[in-house]
Amino acid sequence: MRFSKIQVLEAMCTTRVVPVFYNADSETAWQVVKACYVGGVRAFEFTNRGEFAHEVFAALSKRCAAECPDLILGAGSVVDAATAALYIQLGANFVVGPLFNAEVAKVCNRRQVPYIPGCGSVTEVGTAQEAGCEVCKVFPGDVLTPKFVKGLLAPMPWSLLMITGGVEPTEENLSAWFRAGAMCVGMGSKLFPKDVIASGDWAAITAKCRYVTELVGRL
Repeated sequence: MRFSKIQVLEAMCTTRVVPVFYNADSETAWQVVKACYVGGVRAFEFTNRGEFAHEVFAALSKRCAAECPDLILGAGSVVDAATAALYIQLGANFVVGPLFNAEVAKVCNRRQVPYIPGCGSVTEVGTAQEAGCEVCKVFPGDVLTPKFVKGLLAPMPWSLLMITGGVEPTEENLSAWFRAGAMCVGMGSKLFPKDVIASGDWAAITAKCRYVTELVGRL
């Protein structure tokens, strides 16, 4: 692995923003990843959401190693152990899922790769922590709201939470999550509007990433 588990968690704690993105075209995906990197992003989640997504990821993994040496690339939307093993073999330095799967935890723990499962209840977070998950993904964030985060941390203050789903690149939205106690946020469609991707305006993505990373650095 290019990065240790500690390095991955430190990057997430430091930059506090993890872009979440998928595109079937490897060149488009690469341009987005590179734009985010230039904008200050250091941990990027490519989601397993289409046929042959792993092939796009493999190409990204190689290019990141060569051209974005400080970028930590992870795989998202992973729901089973076989898929987790595949992406780890292709260079994923962390694995994210919309749900918790104990078999995925075993695969990731064996390779010392952070597994960040989606959790929608206090019990799910506790179960994931027992399985060795240092960070849990609060998902869907827009349904659970910052009140869930604040409520969970009251009896479980050691919890490290990444919020994904409905997170917006605005001071009002982000400050609500971080005031509630979030460790970091995952941000997808709001960071990558379809029209921006379609027009190939990579500079706009860089600018938005820079704005968001600087904003959360002040929160």
